[in-house]
Amino acid sequence: METKEVTITLPRRKRFQDIYQFRIVLRETKPPIWRQLQVPGTYTFYDLHVAIQDVMDWYDYHLHMFEVDDNRSKSGITRIESPFTDPDFIEEGLILSTEIPLSLFFRKPKDRALYSYDYGDGWEMDVVFEKALPRELKRKYPVCLAGELAGPPEDCGGIPGYYQCIKALRRNDNSDGLLTWLGGWRPDRFNPKLIKFHNPRKQLKIGMGE
Repeated sequence: METKEVTITLPRRKRFQDIYQFRIVLRETKPPIWRQLQVPGTYTFYDLHVAIQDVMDWYDYHLHMFEVDDNRSKSGITRIESPFTDPDFIEEGLILSTEIPLSLFFRKPKDRALYSYDYGDGWEMDVVFEKALPRELKRKYPVCLAGELAGPPEDCGGIPGYYQCIKALRRNDNSDGLLTWLGGWRPDRFNPKLIKFHNPRKQLKIGMGE
């Protein structure tokens, strides 16, 4: 069986003048877990993925995918896959997040994508493009402007597991060791000023075992 070859481009810093601002909302959470995020307009979908991981306090342990509306596609949707997706399980025309700039699909306010992460836990986030604006020279990007609630713990079991964690905290119930596993996590704690953004290039190289 012939192995499909794919191209993975390492992220690199590029000069940028424009900033893309997004509102990102985790589906099936009430009240909603959301973030307002600004990233360089030169970012790829992979770069955005790394920024989303950071604002949700996730660890990029799993595959991700974006689905964007695309009237050029027969299905009306283009799937943009993680660079670590096995090409043998994907139909011809595999598109990787490292290869696609945000500017190709986010052109006007309210353009949107569905971001999926960890197909076991099944996290889905609506990524809505709010606007493009000039960069502020003294500000470091990416930056999280606002948000509400802590991101669910990595590998907690999806939406049902997230609410089980909250229930255990409210009842102070450590009968199954869940509170011990959660450590200092608290669902209502979120401070955008404490977010540390990782370098997408370094993240990709770590994932590639370099």
